[in-house]
Amino acid sequence: MRAPASKPTILVVDDTPDNIDLLRAVLEDDYRTKIAVNGERALKIAAGSDQPDLILLDIMMPGMSGYDVCRALKADPATAGIPVIFVTAMSEVADEQLGLALGAVDYITKPISAPIVLARIRTQLAMKQMQDFLRDQNQYLETEVERRVQEVAALQDVTIHAMASLAETRDSETGNHIRRTSHYLKALAEKVRGLPRFRDFLTDKNIELLFKTAPLHDIGKVGIPDHILLKPGRFEPHEMAIMKTHTTLGRDAILAAEHELGIEVDFLKYAKEIAYSHHEKWDGSGYPQGLAGEDIPISARLMALADVYDALISRRIYKQGMDHAQAVRIIVEGRGSHFDAEIVDAFLQIQDQFIAISHRYADGVCEIADKQRQIAPYTGNIS
Repeated sequence: MRAPASKPTILVVDDTPDNIDLLRAVLEDDYRTKIAVNGERALKIAAGSDQPDLILLDIMMPGMSGYDVCRALKADPATAGIPVIFVTAMSEVADEQLGLALGAVDYITKPISAPIVLARIRTQLAMKQMQDFLRDQNQYLETEVERRVQEVAALQDVTIHAMASLAETRDSETGNHIRRTSHYLKALAEKVRGLPRFRDFLTDKNIELLFKTAPLHDIGKVGIPDHILLKPGRFEPHEMAIMKTHTTLGRDAILAAEHELGIEVDFLKYAKEIAYSHHEKWDGSGYPQGLAGEDIPISARLMALADVYDALISRRIYKQGMDHAQAVRIIVEGRGSHFDAEIVDAFLQIQDQFIAISHRYADGVCEIADKQRQIAPYTGNIS
């Protein structure tokens, strides 16, 4: 970048001293000048820290010709934006056409006219100033757009985290259940994305959206009465019927938030699917709609397996967790009935990832104890 100066800098490239002296005299009142007597020196000056604002370039020089110099300047991103005006005795139309085709902004033939040279320089410097202004404005706008996009993404993340945390505070499950199931879902999605049935849907963007919205799968539990939600034993039939409504309550809560925004957005679309349909089963025996097979959204099919696996292996205040092998047997038994068969097959191929995730986000003793204190009023086990 050129250091600040009171006058623009013009680089004069010519191997003839008389031509250099003449151009220097024409320019001295309005511009700073730098001199290069060959193409190699011109390229070095142009690429330096104090770049010229414009280059006056002779064509016929020993070694590198002016055409060669212009090609090199335009090929280098660091110098491509410097305007080049050819100043030459070569006056044929073909010569001018070639010079302009190489990227020069103007072509002046010798002998030169001082007023014409100055006018051409002023015009090109004004154009460069405008181009620089527009480039800077575009960079600013791009930076601002990126900042706003990051703000929106951060707002989405905070909103999802806040809603998921609200649900977690009223549930018998710990916050690590949310983390584990999100990572299980993402691992499954990345494994099956290459299969024909999933390829179109499981793009990088959608996998990231699923990962971000998976924590909302049980948001509807905030609407379930505490004496049912926190019951440590088996549900009575009427209690189970109420418990099942958490899927509809979750979908409706997210739908209401979407209506408040006034637009449909992707991250809420998938949040609705996961919250509403992650208890559907492949054979149609699930709830709330009794969907079967391909009618179940892919997002919900992935969450179904992730959620069940975590429920099986995780310690709860009312049960011990199964070991991994037991959980695998139960999931395999549900292949083609509870779960999409290809998703089960993918799970079997990435078991090590599931184990690693479960260890990374394992529930600690303190977290279990906190949940025990939370539900103590509903179990009679007040310590």
